[in-house]
Amino acid sequence: MGIAFALLALFSWGIGDFLIQRSARRFGDWIALFYITAFGTVGLLPFVWRDIPRVFESGGGLPILAGTTIVLLFAAILDFEALRIGKISVMEAVYAFEVPVTLVLSRYFINERLSALETALILSLVVGTMLVSTRSFSINKKAVLEKGVWYAIFATLGMGAVNFLFGVGARETTPLLINWFTSACIAVISLAYLAVRGRASEITRYFRENAPLVTSVGVMDNLAWVAYAYSVTYIPIAIATGISESYIALAAGLGIFVNKERLKPRQFTGLALCVVAVVILSWITGA
Repeated sequence: MGIAFALLALFSWGIGDFLIQRSARRFGDWIALFYITAFGTVGLLPFVWRDIPRVFESGGGLPILAGTTIVLLFAAILDFEALRIGKISVMEAVYAFEVPVTLVLSRYFINERLSALETALILSLVVGTMLVSTRSFSINKKAVLEKGVWYAIFATLGMGAVNFLFGVGARETTPLLINWFTSACIAVISLAYLAVRGRASEITRYFRENAPLVTSVGVMDNLAWVAYAYSVTYIPIAIATGISESYIALAAGLGIFVNKERLKPRQFTGLALCVVAVVILSWITGA
């Protein structure tokens, strides 16, 4: 089940990032973030309302939920801004490094030990993702100064931490509760920020004009996080992250078959490496 949920997160994030880029460019970072989190708040409430009072009891998981919310808020804004101003193929190549960040945190803080084979397979996913999503490995001034790269670098560090915190929080509370709590808090903060900036009225106007886009990005991004949260309750956080982050390679694969894009032999090799690594991980974890 853990691998299945991680694969669902993979597919959902693959589509979700594309929709987030479109949303951020059309509405701005904060309105796009509000739509996604408001959708999660309303959609998940019927499934978690009985559990909400327990959060504020001793041992209810409030510290991990609050900490995850704070880190996710800053990481999401950086992520959205990187996608808004940059090329998605370039940003996704940077995002591949969320995996080693999460792996280090999992080992250091919760002593989540992986076998040598599991570690090698996760690193293979990172390498494969980089091979697929990076058009050229030549280093020059233009590449270093690509728009959005610095936002993406800091977003990657933040999201790597979020992956770890989400995993711990999903285990201490429930996968649905951590999703609802983070969404509700960020939705309130986003709405307050927009109100202070005098942009709250834009929320309803943009929704009327772009209801399909708002609904699609709300469904896909929340589905991805829910699936990821469930996956880490079955398998190690590092493995769940390694598999789900391979959505970058999936996007390239869709480009081959749907958009008839031509990839270099190196990119085909990277795609094959990701597929093989996921299959072997599925087998050795008993999924």
